[in-house]
Amino acid sequence: MEEFLSSCSRAVKVDLDQAGSGFHVVLGNEACDMDSMVCALTYAYFLSKTGHSEMLALPLLNIRQSDLVLRSDSIFLLREVALSPDLLLFRDQLDLQALHRAGRLRLTLVDHNVLPSSDSELEGAVVEVIDHRLLEREPSPSCSVTVETVGSCATLVAECIIQKAPEILDQQVAQLLYAAVVVDCVNMAPSAGKVTPKDSRLAAELESRFPALPPRDALFQTLQDAKFDVSGLNTEQMLLKDMKAVNERLNVAISVLYITLKDFLQRAELEAELSGFCLKFGYDLLLLMTISYSESKQPIRELAVFSHSATCRQQVILHLEQARNPDLNLCPISSPRPHVTAYQQGNTLASRKKLLPIVKEFLRERDGDCCLGDGRLGDVEEDEEEDSQFPPTPMNSLVEGCPLDDGLPHISAQDLEEKFSNMADRRGN
Repeated sequence: MEEFLSSCSRAVKVDLDQAGSGFHVVLGNEACDMDSMVCALTYAYFLSKTGHSEMLALPLLNIRQSDLVLRSDSIFLLREVALSPDLLLFRDQLDLQALHRAGRLRLTLVDHNVLPSSDSELEGAVVEVIDHRLLEREPSPSCSVTVETVGSCATLVAECIIQKAPEILDQQVAQLLYAAVVVDCVNMAPSAGKVTPKDSRLAAELESRFPALPPRDALFQTLQDAKFDVSGLNTEQMLLKDMKAVNERLNVAISVLYITLKDFLQRAELEAELSGFCLKFGYDLLLLMTISYSESKQPIRELAVFSHSATCRQQVILHLEQARNPDLNLCPISSPRPHVTAYQQGNTLASRKKLLPIVKEFLRERDGDCCLGDGRLGDVEEDEEEDSQFPPTPMNSLVEGCPLDDGLPHISAQDLEEKFSNMADRRGN
């Protein structure tokens, strides 16, 4: 695998500006979670070894290179199988649109079956789809489709490799596939509602072929610990790590945080950082869902609402408190931050997937008269992953090349509060 990835990197650097034969890119989804990454790597490797494409097959991670730091579990897995993250290729390193316009691109989609609107131009390049979600794309004689609602897309890739080219399976490739299946299927536990008989069969076959694979329970636990490890991340990275956005007249971001709310609210300069985050990305409200675990491994959920507009904050918290489908069972707790309202969430089964419809209902009902900022992001493609106790890492975008990279002027929380208040007044008028 190392040699294959190195050759892909070299080919991109050498051939990108030349009129070569082009690339057969295996592209995962914009969430680029572990399943998506593993499927892109292993299926591109399969194509390269079996000669199924006359173009050079290469895996492309559907995020910017700078975003990889947010995928701590994927980084951990790569290191466990002795693959350097430096060998990977990322979306900002290859201009797919330019390649397509030049007739030098073929696309295989793994772990998704339709392109987002931002990539609609690339639809004519799609020649194959492998996915474990419900089929959304229109049938086409030019595109081979393998879609089956199993727990992990890696199950389908592993099945393909075992059936068509079992000789290319080695310990490294098998461990990548095995880890993705175990994580997506929540350690193969039937109670989680993820695993299917095919997932179990493929996992057992990998275990049989490679007895040196890590024990299932230990593998799952170490990858879970890695996913929840936010040490070393700044506030912006923590917010982006697992975030979904709802963009209406009022733009709302919902971030899942893998620490206690108490620990997060005690971070230095937190309100200024939250204000800067909302200004930078164009959000008017920020919902923070924390998840942690008790000593007995029981989930603990907390919820917080941030906005410098007291009116907007009160409107959304009233709607959340009165929600009944589901009832979040919110109990107010003290917050050291004046613009953050905090709750203990008694309904620990109400994950972000359950919160999103409540937020959308709130946005439909409100009159839209208290938006705070003029800045707006484009629509964020929402990843409709099935929910689990380990939410998928959604698509993010870190801004590069900012003119202020050499330093920011000092802005106090009071300055930001005054700016927000002025903006809210202008909107009201």
